[in-house]
Amino acid sequence: MLNIALIAHDRKKDEMVNFVTAYEHVFADHKLYGTGTTGQRIMENTKLDVHRFMSGPLGGDQQIGALVAQNEMDLIIFLRDPLMAQPHEPDIIALLRLCDVQGIPCATNIATAEILVKALDRGDFAWRELVHKYKPGLE
Repeated sequence: MLNIALIAHDRKKDEMVNFVTAYEHVFADHKLYGTGTTGQRIMENTKLDVHRFMSGPLGGDQQIGALVAQNEMDLIIFLRDPLMAQPHEPDIIALLRLCDVQGIPCATNIATAEILVKALDRGDFAWRELVHKYKPGLE
């Protein structure tokens, strides 16, 4: 079971709900996290349970970033709206930077999200299970 974060900007929320609905059978086997409204919309439209954090502008991106920094997040799907200025842009950039630092796969558009979810369905993320198995304890 992997930890997967689902985040979508306002104009991408319908796209996220449609995407998760299409791949509900894949997501059902994993622990899902999401920012406020995105997580709520997914739960309203699927049978999936999503651990919800605050909305992105209120700190949800940073809450997910904290899990990434601790290497406790395995995959992020963040459907960004590149044509709309975001008031919390520094938080978004920080989250993407943490994904790069920790080597966490992060899709920022539907095409990349689909490739990653198909890989997840094939079992190509088994290497992340090893990360958890051999994760050193905090001292």
